[in-house]
Amino acid sequence: MVEGSRARTAVTMHNGSGGKNSSPIRLLFGSSESIAIGRGLTELRAGRPIVIVGADGSREAPLLALPAEGLRAASLGAFRDVVAPSRLRLVLSASRARAIGHAIREPVHLELPEEIEVNAILSLVEAPVVTNRLRGTPATALEKDGVRLMKLAQLLPALLVAELSPERLAGMSRLAVQVDASAIDGFRTESALSLSIVSEAAIPLEAGGRARFVVFRDGQGETATAVVVGKPDRSRPVPVRIHSACLTGDVFGSRRCDCGEQLRLALARLAEIGGGIVLYLPQEGRGLGLANKMRAYALQDTGLDTIDANTMLGFDDDERDYGIAARMLHLLACRQVLLLTNNPAKLAGLARAGVDLAGRVPLEAAINTDNRRYMVAKAERAGHQLEALAADGED
Repeated sequence: MVEGSRARTAVTMHNGSGGKNSSPIRLLFGSSESIAIGRGLTELRAGRPIVIVGADGSREAPLLALPAEGLRAASLGAFRDVVAPSRLRLVLSASRARAIGHAIREPVHLELPEEIEVNAILSLVEAPVVTNRLRGTPATALEKDGVRLMKLAQLLPALLVAELSPERLAGMSRLAVQVDASAIDGFRTESALSLSIVSEAAIPLEAGGRARFVVFRDGQGETATAVVVGKPDRSRPVPVRIHSACLTGDVFGSRRCDCGEQLRLALARLAEIGGGIVLYLPQEGRGLGLANKMRAYALQDTGLDTIDANTMLGFDDDERDYGIAARMLHLLACRQVLLLTNNPAKLAGLARAGVDLAGRVPLEAAINTDNRRYMVAKAERAGHQLEALAADGED
């Protein structure tokens, strides 16, 4: 066992779930604010609208928010009817706004003409070239929170919004999930703190020998996995690879990235040195999700590099959060980490999450004709330290 009983005890103690001030209702369900956000994300992924409200005392009118991704003529028409006479606005992330020509560093909203059709809206959301140029205005606080929710849901960060009168809001109360925007900041933290070990088993691997798979689940039902190779010495810095899931590379051997080879290299290296841990996190496409990763790949096929493709879709280059990784390491009793990575930004992200880092070990995969442009972009624009490319430049 990977200190299973001690890890489970740590969950209880760290969450305070045995404290005298914890109510039975909160222990069963978690905070009402996080429950609402979790349910709201499910609604957004299903293409249904949610209500976004501000903190107590906010002067902003509540918003009815509908994801722009997957918008259809019927849903657009129904949304118009529900919010009439309020005007529709399209909210875009700062990255997407800049990609379509708005000189701004924050999300914007575009006032939509009454006659605008679905294809024109979707063009504003994700097309590489946009001809329908509408005037952009800095987004309100609630609209910015809507963009954050879209990213949490791993949807395109664009949404249709309209203000709701008190009467309209009352009419929505039995159907639409209502999300308190002020709770977004605490949502990831609460999800990470709710993480617990749910199962584990020994698995023999082709690369890495015999390992132990430890599966974690958080309060939202999301899972992550630690692959414990050998017998890492937890009294010393533990060699760790933080690996974001990559279906195309890890499972199918895609040649357009180095993910799959890095994963196999990490497992083999950990076996060679006697032990270590791979944290396998559900953060496909540097946190964009699989669907958006495929959209980014399609844009790369038109000539954009990996960073410009992500920002064209409205995302930052890297949307990952390492709070869950830090929590997993805590539950696995890893007090100090030696990180296997080429990415200094990952070190910074883990440090912000509270991980004690002893240093970095390079983990370079082979460069081929299909991934060279991707690797060059990572090195030149994202700061990845790749000695093979540096050597190429010296020749």
